[in-house]
Amino acid sequence: MSATKALFLDKVAIVGVGFSAVSRRSGRSVLSLALEAATRAIDDAGIKAGDLDGIATFAWENDSVPAQAVATGLALPGSTYLLDLSMGGQAPSFLVMQAAMAIATGVAEVVLVYRAMNGRSGQRVGSHRTTGGASSYRLPVGLSAYPQFIAQWARRYMIETGATDEDLAAVPISQRRWAALNERAIIKESLDIERYMAAPMIADPFRLPDCTIEVDGACALLITSTSRAKSMRRPPAVIRSAAYHCGPRPGLEAGDALMWPDYSRNYTNLLADRLWGQAGLQPADVDCAQLYDCFSSSVLFAIEGLGLAERGGAGEFVRQGRLPINTNGGLLCEGYLHGMNTVAEAVLQVQGRRTDVLPARPETCLVTSGAMMDGSALILGSA
Repeated sequence: MSATKALFLDKVAIVGVGFSAVSRRSGRSVLSLALEAATRAIDDAGIKAGDLDGIATFAWENDSVPAQAVATGLALPGSTYLLDLSMGGQAPSFLVMQAAMAIATGVAEVVLVYRAMNGRSGQRVGSHRTTGGASSYRLPVGLSAYPQFIAQWARRYMIETGATDEDLAAVPISQRRWAALNERAIIKESLDIERYMAAPMIADPFRLPDCTIEVDGACALLITSTSRAKSMRRPPAVIRSAAYHCGPRPGLEAGDALMWPDYSRNYTNLLADRLWGQAGLQPADVDCAQLYDCFSSSVLFAIEGLGLAERGGAGEFVRQGRLPINTNGGLLCEGYLHGMNTVAEAVLQVQGRRTDVLPARPETCLVTSGAMMDGSALILGSA
């Protein structure tokens, strides 16, 4: 596999990680959560807030606070790069890519990226109802919530590949084991196939353990050049590859995808060649993967779309533990910080800071962001 290599690759790294407290009810403003995560990421890298000259974030249906507000709260002396994306779960890897491009082109030197939300006690994903457009077709038949909508993708995948409920179950069962080792995880209880099958059905084929845990919280990352990273506190997680892809006929409005041609596949099939080709790697070369998991099916889609397993073989791939996947418990267990914590876990792994989970430090980690018609991905590596 080959691809034209983006100019910022290998020249930019993630050097700091910060979380706010993560809970089901924060009792705090979204801005205070964002500032807590940002301050911790800055401290983690061993620099001062005044060293920042860029901030980037994303929000879905205006559920967060803008980059300018965080710049003000951090008392930055000035900024040369502020970015606010109107995106959802497809954004985290894409946002890191945007920050990396700004750094590599000299627009900024040190960029903070974050996601902050009161996603359980405040504005919940999907609570905002649009009218007109594609909504005129899906709302009257009851497709008003994301579990219902993405369940269509899962069921189509199962029909096309022969995947079973046991294949879906493999994802939360595996991730519960990892979550037991993660102090931030909201859900730590063990899960087996009997408990899974007895769990309430939310939207066929999704049972409760297949669905992400809504939380209040924030996660932030600090990004700078690889050369500058060498003088910072933490070892750099170098960006080896980055890609975003939006497929054909993605939909009439964000999140609907009513014109998507094949619900049994998602964006991962479309960006795989570019992602691997830019890094000069094959799927067998990665040491661990942090795969976006708003629902368990999106992990199966990514495993197959990115070539880690053959078509229809993702469930068995997970059951056999062929690769450490979502070693923080994923969004299903740690909580739905819209996938920014998925990237953060990859950074911590590559930096060698989770040796209690994986005793051997991973040299290379794969990350995905998104579940449906568009999304992004990263490959991070040690220096």
